[in-house]
Amino acid sequence: MYTLLADGREETIPGAVVPHGVPVLGWERKPHGWCRGDACVPAFRAAAAETPSGVDVAAFAELLGRMTVVDPDNRVIAVGETQDLTPDDAPDFTLDGLTLRDLRGTKVALVFWASWCGCRYDLTAWDGLHRELSPDGFTVISVSLDRDRADAAPWIADLTHPALIDADGTIAERYNVINVPTVVWIDESGRIARPQDTMTATDTFRELNGLSSEAATAALRSWVRTGDPGLTRDSVRAHLRVPTPDERRARLHARLATWLFRQSRTASARDHLATAALLAPHDLAIRRGLMPLDGVDPFGDAYFKLRTELETSGTPLYRPLPDWS
Repeated sequence: MYTLLADGREETIPGAVVPHGVPVLGWERKPHGWCRGDACVPAFRAAAAETPSGVDVAAFAELLGRMTVVDPDNRVIAVGETQDLTPDDAPDFTLDGLTLRDLRGTKVALVFWASWCGCRYDLTAWDGLHRELSPDGFTVISVSLDRDRADAAPWIADLTHPALIDADGTIAERYNVINVPTVVWIDESGRIARPQDTMTATDTFRELNGLSSEAATAALRSWVRTGDPGLTRDSVRAHLRVPTPDERRARLHARLATWLFRQSRTASARDHLATAALLAPHDLAIRRGLMPLDGVDPFGDAYFKLRTELETSGTPLYRPLPDWS
């Protein structure tokens, strides 16, 4: 038996190759091909993933445009999200009872944060902006990247805006979030109005990050009230960070590491974490974000060593867009 990690869920499957007649990733074999609802993969294409003994899960996922990483020693497979990050259709998701598409007609700021980041202290300020601007058709949705839901819980207990916890990293994967704080603006039509931006709502850590919360919140208020995001559609497209294949694969190794840490398979988890760091050394959402699962203080020496490594290599920790910063 194998464990399959896909679509934010964990399920048990017979093996890396599942017997004929067993659904794969929600798809079922029909006479003309593999189908899920009204969508179908023609039989001649699906044949590339079919063997005499069954269907190769990783090969089938690849047919769907979904990357996979298989750990045969621990009998676990991680399947990535479909890569559909474009400026004209913000990736939809359902998490903690909220579906993004249900908010069409409302401007949305996705505010990615974590308890291991000083940006946790900005949450009350973001909540204040939510209350201030909600009459103008706006909502903040904060998304914690904490892998342990209990770490995020105390920081969101008294908030009035929707506060989600992306414990498996699937939303961060879909929006290619590589550090926090990161904010994405989505307009009433579901288009990305401002791609991944390092924005703060207070100046608590301005000496460290050099960012002006006054400029950021002024830009946000202007967008909500006038519809001007400060960027043309061409600029949005140019600044949108679409993940590379290595970044996508790193996130799958991080997902396996997360699962293995939770299973107390520490040595294997560290192997996957090391692989993720090699593939995406700049991704602090992985490298710092998984420290608590490994019993490492994300505010301690390991973090400052990582910070020095990135600064020495010229890798930016913060990536604000140029128009307001």
